[in-house]
Amino acid sequence: MLRHLFLTLSRQPNLRRFFEHSPRAQGFTSRFIAGQTLAAGIAVSRQLAARGISTALDHLGENVTTEAAAAAAGAEILAALDAIGETPAPSPSTVAIKLTQFGLDLGDELCLRQVHPLFARARALGTRVEIDMESSAYTARTLAIVKQMHAAHGCVRAVLQAYLYRTENDVAELNRLGVPVRLCKGAYQEPPDVAFPRKADVDANFVKLMETLLGKGTDPAIASHDERILLRALAYARQRGLPPERYEFQMLYGIRRQWQQRLVDEGQRLRLYVPYGEAWYPYFMRRLAERPANVLFLATNLLRK
Repeated sequence: MLRHLFLTLSRQPNLRRFFEHSPRAQGFTSRFIAGQTLAAGIAVSRQLAARGISTALDHLGENVTTEAAAAAAGAEILAALDAIGETPAPSPSTVAIKLTQFGLDLGDELCLRQVHPLFARARALGTRVEIDMESSAYTARTLAIVKQMHAAHGCVRAVLQAYLYRTENDVAELNRLGVPVRLCKGAYQEPPDVAFPRKADVDANFVKLMETLLGKGTDPAIASHDERILLRALAYARQRGLPPERYEFQMLYGIRRQWQQRLVDEGQRLRLYVPYGEAWYPYFMRRLAERPANVLFLATNLLRK
């Protein structure tokens, strides 16, 4: 019920305008969002690098409605890639993008014109672009572009969502092509004919796909904050003698920080998604939908104001 409420709120444009322009908002978003500028994202990325944590810079935004907005998003990511190229880190930082931020709603060809230069720049810098998955309405088109970018540039990682029935087949296909995959549970409201409605079934499918990726995938990323899943992944890697260089864990900035440090202390590779930008509202509401602990954190901070 609570998850459904926050996912519904994430799609309310009036609430989005109100909160994104509220001067009080930064006080309760700063745990999950680095700030509104690239400089803020880079500053957090450098702090994390000093602790041995890699990052994926995530300029927030989605579903642009004009070609000019798509071009502006492309310029922002090129700037982020240039900043990454100037920033020393224990392993290269990456960027994460949503294709609707680059005009996917306006047509695949327009989107491709915007993202090709990003992959060319990332390849030149020796880093990677991580293509986030959005709602199931975009899954097939997103994966088609993933495959094109992999063939043309080779520096892409695709995000797949364990709650979708189709994901088992998508994992097998991307493994066959040698495309790196980031596996997450999924954070959108989906109908029961498209996605597992029960959390237990999502968790079981996540574990099944995770073990497939660890066994057969190319540099897979296990994206979870679920302690049981993290322990299962560590046990699987140990039992099969998989070195940390073969895979990585991914988490979101500000969530399960004790587990983040534990993974680093155990010599595991860890990458945090570091979101920044003015269009933070949908992302923030989806984070609240994912874990009751995030709602408690928000309520506590609001009471302090």
